[in-house]
Amino acid sequence: MPDAERLGCGQFLSGTRIVFNRELGAYFDSPIAYIYATVFLVLSCSTFMNSFFLDAVVDMSAYFEILPFLLIPFIPAITMRSWAEERAEHTFELLMTLPLHSFQVVLGKYLAALGFYLIVLLGSLPIVAMLAWLGDPDAGQIAASYLGALLLGGLFLSFGLFASGLTRDQIVAFALATLTGFVFVLSGHEKVVEVIDGLTPSWQLGTWLYESVSVLPHYEAFGRGLIGLADLLYFVLMSGFFVWMNQITLQRSKY
Repeated sequence: MPDAERLGCGQFLSGTRIVFNRELGAYFDSPIAYIYATVFLVLSCSTFMNSFFLDAVVDMSAYFEILPFLLIPFIPAITMRSWAEERAEHTFELLMTLPLHSFQVVLGKYLAALGFYLIVLLGSLPIVAMLAWLGDPDAGQIAASYLGALLLGGLFLSFGLFASGLTRDQIVAFALATLTGFVFVLSGHEKVVEVIDGLTPSWQLGTWLYESVSVLPHYEAFGRGLIGLADLLYFVLMSGFFVWMNQITLQRSKY
């Protein structure tokens, strides 16, 4: 593989685009991807509609509140095949011998998964159109919420791909990524924080997890229409960390 430091920007982007196109096309070549997308949209939109008819409030808060819990199984279902399938079908070695730097391959796969997730997320736009027709929703809050949802999905995809890179078994990759998702989400749940703090009163471990690890306080800020630098950095740095770890793991697995 070429040295990343010797690659020009154009060469780097060209190689990344090749992997991106390959992976994104693979998502749409599989009927499973359409099933995942349909189930996700049905669950998320039906949950929102149920809350909408009960509360009669013209906003999308209910949709974005349930989203982190839906992503816990949905994102691992997307990412579990990314590297595990390459290993199981013995195409991993071929992919690693292409004249591409490992980071181009990792980034291409990550961006393709993010692109597929974004397409699925945009399937909820009819809700926005319905709310605009029925009333006057806060457009800024909805836009910020969508940005938060995109960043949240990006983080879930990063550790989902990392988990897939650790094993050739898709079920193991799914379980690892799902468990990680539970940790990131449930560590921000009020009841969970109280229980953990009660078990570790001197350390206040639950509060530390809430403030330092959990996605919820950062994600919920976007749901309130607030786009803060600290929240943006949390998602960007955490996603970047797992993408970097994915690359390190793959480089070591070549030897």
